[in-house]
Amino acid sequence: MAKEVPNVGGVGPIVVGVLPKQPRRVVLEARRLAEALGSPIVFAYVQPNSYLVEWELKSDIRSKSLNPQDIDEDMEAEASEVLKVLESCMAGSQITWSLKILAGEPGKAVARLGNELHARYLVVGTRHKGFGAKVSELFNGSTAAHVLAQNSLPTLVVPVHHDER
Repeated sequence: MAKEVPNVGGVGPIVVGVLPKQPRRVVLEARRLAEALGSPIVFAYVQPNSYLVEWELKSDIRSKSLNPQDIDEDMEAEASEVLKVLESCMAGSQITWSLKILAGEPGKAVARLGNELHARYLVVGTRHKGFGAKVSELFNGSTAAHVLAQNSLPTLVVPVHHDER
């Protein structure tokens, strides 16, 4: 009798949700995991205040992109900031990595990308401590909780602290 194989992560890259001003610990933990497994990394930055054109059901949506095509100056500056941090954190690593810019609700967007790429793992960070983070979580929920609810892939949640950068 064959033993049933558990439903675990895919054979694709490690997908990591990243933000501007996010503590480097999230990226460094993902790097450590990728180096241990010999797996590439795809960093996913979800544009704030973006939405998916797929929700406009008036036209055929199968050919529409899930990634934003029009990036304004503010978005470009934030993405550039994220890229600089990634380059710094990944310097000297032999791991292949890339950055994807996504649109939509962050938890769903990261989970969707993980599923599309057959990710081995998803990696996300928690929120900073503080009043502003608590208010944001109250209205928007936790991205980490959304990622966990939206997928069946193994997910690493990296706790971050208010004083880390």
